[in-house]
Amino acid sequence: MDTSSIAALTPSERAETGRRARARVSRSSHAEYEPAEKRPDPVEVIERQSAARVPELVPIRYARMLESPFRFYRGAAAIMAADLGAAPHTGLTAQLCGDAHLLNFRLLASAERHLMFDINDFDETLPGPWEWDVKRLTASLAIAGRANGFPDEERGRIVRECVRGYRERMHQLAGMRTLDVWYAQDDADKLQAIWSERLGGAARRRTAAATTRARTRTSMQAFEKLTHLDGGVRRIAPDPPLITPLRDLLPEEEEADLRSGLGELIEEYGRTLPPERRQLLRRYRQVDMARKVVGVGSVGTRCWIILLLGRDDDDPLLLQAKEAGESVLAPFAGASEFENQGQRVVSGQRLMQAAGDILLGWQSVTGIDGRHRDFYVRQLRDWKGIARPEVMGPEDLAVFGRLCGAALARAHARSGDPIAIAAYLGRGSGFDRALARFAEAYADQNERDHQALADAVRTGRITTGRITTGRITTEPA
Repeated sequence: MDTSSIAALTPSERAETGRRARARVSRSSHAEYEPAEKRPDPVEVIERQSAARVPELVPIRYARMLESPFRFYRGAAAIMAADLGAAPHTGLTAQLCGDAHLLNFRLLASAERHLMFDINDFDETLPGPWEWDVKRLTASLAIAGRANGFPDEERGRIVRECVRGYRERMHQLAGMRTLDVWYAQDDADKLQAIWSERLGGAARRRTAAATTRARTRTSMQAFEKLTHLDGGVRRIAPDPPLITPLRDLLPEEEEADLRSGLGELIEEYGRTLPPERRQLLRRYRQVDMARKVVGVGSVGTRCWIILLLGRDDDDPLLLQAKEAGESVLAPFAGASEFENQGQRVVSGQRLMQAAGDILLGWQSVTGIDGRHRDFYVRQLRDWKGIARPEVMGPEDLAVFGRLCGAALARAHARSGDPIAIAAYLGRGSGFDRALARFAEAYADQNERDHQALADAVRTGRITTGRITTGRITTEPA
């Protein structure tokens, strides 16, 4: 249902739309997961993605995914998209994150310099059935619970808490005025005060410490960590292969061409910013550039960090330009309305995220290989704090899961119809229980897929790699 259709209906008609969706896909049916008869080979799915990535970095991706089923899951959004796309869905759509696993929910700074809890990663964002994001999130919680050795009943409770958080928040949003839905935020300090009573003393201390750390992870902290003075000139410090300055990456002539192309990308990307922020960007000059290796799912995509300076050497701005390809949801949810995939990411992030980056934009560039690629650009680090599920007990993870579910509902309500979705969910816990069963079934599938990747390494079908000081070491079977 698009926004114009929503505006044309009364609240009771919108609620009826949600209840009618139960006839297409009952709430209890979401408990079921069976691999499609012609399910794609998971290793083939990963290899197809790798074919478009930087070849020398692909072995790192495989090595990281091999570390554990949870690490594998973080890189397997395309595999799960195919599984979700093959199943019936409610037909109630919203802008999706597309990769809503639990580590993509974190502490972020708002433009007003408040610490918020929000979704962070939008590489796969696209409109689609709202439940796809919920299923991706709940399966990640079940997989994290297994990694921590939690028993079945605890994992089920954690997932139910998450879905309950989504369901109750969606009902709350369904009763709010439209502008109030848009203005809704999750202030980190308020959330900490509300939920601290359910956490033990150690968990409360970890939560308070995480909040404090997030406020220290500023652009200045990144600047001090990632740069140094080289002959009196401020440069990005090499840490290969994770961070490789352009001067160390390519021969001089090719390096000059790439530097020129990236410089043009930053100049042109400013045109996608509002005029007042374009003026802000113009106060900085470009100083240095480097290639950066990013998280599990994105390893091998082209990602550049650009150091800019304003008034002097103590006035830095670090930007990250990250390659944007087609969303993994596109084969199943339809192509993006945006021709530029960077614009797709930026539009989705602005639509879903309450804590926005004031310098978020997009642009395209033609590489030294002659290929045209889309990018989105954002600040490299700005008050970010990430969860550590490996140190969480069952109650900690249940609280965190509920916060994630509530934040996801708020993000979906900005573009979807909260009244229709709330009516579909109902007031009871039937959908919560169904998703707990689904999450366990999909955790089983994820373990089988992880084993398939391990088998591919063992037989020599693919080559992994590990990072040693200053280089990538490949490790065939």
